[in-house]
Amino acid sequence: MSWSRTTRAGVLAVTALSLPLLAACGDDADGKAAGAAKEPAAQDSSLVVYSGRSEDLIAPLLKDLEKATGAKVEVRYGDSAELAAQLLEEGDKTKADLFFSQDAGALGALGKNGRLAELPQKSLDAVDETFRADDGMWVGVSGRARVIAYNGDKVKDAPVSVNDLTKPQWKGKIGYAPTNASFQAFVTGMRVMQGDDATRAWLKDFKANEPQVYEKNGAVLDAVDAGKAELGLINHYYWYEKAAEVGEDKLKAKLSFPTKGDPGALVNVAGVGILKGTDADAAARKAVEFLLSEQAQTYFADETHEYPLAAGVSSKDELPALDSIGTPEVDLSKLESLDVTLGMLQEAGMV
Repeated sequence: MSWSRTTRAGVLAVTALSLPLLAACGDDADGKAAGAAKEPAAQDSSLVVYSGRSEDLIAPLLKDLEKATGAKVEVRYGDSAELAAQLLEEGDKTKADLFFSQDAGALGALGKNGRLAELPQKSLDAVDETFRADDGMWVGVSGRARVIAYNGDKVKDAPVSVNDLTKPQWKGKIGYAPTNASFQAFVTGMRVMQGDDATRAWLKDFKANEPQVYEKNGAVLDAVDAGKAELGLINHYYWYEKAAEVGEDKLKAKLSFPTKGDPGALVNVAGVGILKGTDADAAARKAVEFLLSEQAQTYFADETHEYPLAAGVSSKDELPALDSIGTPEVDLSKLESLDVTLGMLQEAGMV
């Protein structure tokens, strides 16, 4: 079985807004409740993974996953929100055994709708409780911090809060990617922290400050580095990836990590959950264990420049310690309310 990668452009908004409807469809397929147990297979001969992480990023790791589980790994790549909606629509008839999501919100949507099985306590305990589901339905395997990139030649006192970005001094000088999942997760986190009214007001003021629109985080960083934008909202690993490519001393772009508890300090995760009723439960559990192993965590640290969340692995990038970032106290499962966020972004004229 093989699938081609799907494209995010033009799909995310429709998919996320469809999650509630698709959940209803998946809950009563042919009169069966979603998550009803399947007849067990004779053995776990294959493991079907729905991956919201891109093929070029994790394909090498999934080859090692095949060795670790002893099962043939078959992967469907796509956008995390789109795949979550697909899994809700498929219900208990899905062929997927494991969902590897780029963000916690998509996992939260599946957990909320009863499509995930509770993970073994050993796997949950490998990760700080901040980066796993309270109900044990998913666990984070790598983390990425939101940061404010700034051009060191043009900016001497970089902002340390996203609330500073609505000040007149930054009018027309900020780059961001409003259709990118990481920006939308950040806005969702702000909604969870501060409420919809406060978030709506921030979006209105931020938009009035005439930020520069880019399609991706990488383009935002490039604009900041070139001086086309003085500030940019990105995930931390884009900077470390570029620094590894061209040399830190060649970069004019620098990073400001927002202060403790600021909405801009959100640390989101890529994580995994096992589909309820899977025929390959043993292989799926082994897969989760592997993704939390020293080998996989080192891969995330060294190859994707993300925060390893388990196994005591340190990053060669000398990242600020997670506990020093001061990520806000947000239940990451609640980032699943992306449909409301998209409505706000549309209302603000951002998407």
